[in-house]
Amino acid sequence: MRALRFFAALALQLTACSSQYKYGPEQSWDLDSISELKSKEFWFHDAQRTLYNKLSTPPNQYRAKNVIFFLGDGMSVPTVTAGRIFDGQLRGVVGERNRLEFEKFNYVGLSKTYCVNKQVADSACTASAYLSGIKANYLTIGVTADVELNDCRGSRLPQNRLSSIAAWALKGSKSAGLVTTTRVTHASPAGVYAHTSNRDFESDYDVTKLGQNPGNCPDIAQQLIDGDVGKRLRVVMGGGTIKFLPNTTNDVFGNKGQRLDNRNLIEEWQQTKPGNARVVFSRTDLLNNDAQNTDFLLGLFNASHLAYHMDDSIDTPTLPEMTAAAINVLSRDPNGYFLFVEGGRIDHAHHETKAKKALDETVQFSDAVRKARQLTNPWDTLIVVSADHGHTVTISGYPDVNNSIVGLNSELSNVDQLPYTSISYANGPAYERFYKSTDGVVERVDLRNLDFSKPDAIYPHGVPMTEETHGGGDVAVYAHGPWSHLFTGVYEQSTLPHLMGFASCLGPGITYCDLQPKARYSP
Repeated sequence: MRALRFFAALALQLTACSSQYKYGPEQSWDLDSISELKSKEFWFHDAQRTLYNKLSTPPNQYRAKNVIFFLGDGMSVPTVTAGRIFDGQLRGVVGERNRLEFEKFNYVGLSKTYCVNKQVADSACTASAYLSGIKANYLTIGVTADVELNDCRGSRLPQNRLSSIAAWALKGSKSAGLVTTTRVTHASPAGVYAHTSNRDFESDYDVTKLGQNPGNCPDIAQQLIDGDVGKRLRVVMGGGTIKFLPNTTNDVFGNKGQRLDNRNLIEEWQQTKPGNARVVFSRTDLLNNDAQNTDFLLGLFNASHLAYHMDDSIDTPTLPEMTAAAINVLSRDPNGYFLFVEGGRIDHAHHETKAKKALDETVQFSDAVRKARQLTNPWDTLIVVSADHGHTVTISGYPDVNNSIVGLNSELSNVDQLPYTSISYANGPAYERFYKSTDGVVERVDLRNLDFSKPDAIYPHGVPMTEETHGGGDVAVYAHGPWSHLFTGVYEQSTLPHLMGFASCLGPGITYCDLQPKARYSP
């Protein structure tokens, strides 16, 4: 209480002088003109406004009733920077001054993303870290580092199975759910509920194709239906119908299923749920769903991953729409919930070096965070935003302020006098588009002859690869809500669920309720 009184008094003092220095919290941060940037008063007031906002925000030390973890797959720090500029330029403001929704959070940290056995991580081992609090081996999910790739026996041993924060929430009598733009059996969402020695074991067909016996190696889709956590998730939304249907059945999109065991896991999901369990396959059905009369919701909106937002596919919900639908269903639980939301196609676009699509998916991800903030109470809902790993994308050269982030740099190379893009990659596919050999000398092509205006434009890179790889840099963590001040600093990625668990009194580690047995939610 003493701390709260201090911040209340400080806020009154700051408010009294805020008009003098033009740094009130109501002022927009992203509508500045380039001409204003030349003013020394502009930067003084800007810094004072930042100071004002930080000083006038007391730490929230209530118990978190709800936890929403947003995961931007592959959303490296350069991706966030480029995404903010891209978003601002689309909205007609100075992109560099823009902020994505989660960049408005007061508390930011960095997490280290490596696997137990790899310097540069994949989405599987990282899912174990940020959801279960234990680092694991490359390509494995929900199992300890004692389990090697394709070790089906080891993955089934109880001592090798990890418990995710979704399991902690269910044990704490809360609800849990997941939303993703990838297949719901893909590596990141699978970390919520699955235990597997290979992230590619998404269906029994996949297990067989990779030389294993499905009887000894339960596939990920099966674990979503039969597993202790999977079967209790109240909301599951994303893509991947073919992983749930037999190869004798077509899904609603006309695609044949993959399963060899003749199980229709979609029907099984609905038949085994108590109460009103809804299955939806389109944006129209999702938006028309009555959340107040829905106890369980399964949304599968494509045979595989959802289409890129820029591809404007027919009747596919956006990530903000799925996020809102999930919150509306989960909010019915008076005990609260844990929700995992993944912007999964940021990663896919980077792998293809389609920078414009990667940045557009980042903006969609930001919009989903905004929607979650609109639908929740910051005093009882902890929102954490991070990435599983980075990519090799970078912003380079010395382009002018507000130069198109997805176009050519305003500068030329001082070696070959040819233009280059502000965004490029360390490695990637289709190198022949960017290099040519003349009399045995390798030269760059003139990028002015290429069209970077299209959504599918691929961007230049250095090392030729079939697809661009992940990057090994630290990723940012942004937090807002109860105990969000704990998320500052530099720490292992596996710390994240422990911090979320502490704030919400969940999990096997120390929690706020251990320190305050009568810890309460905000009034």
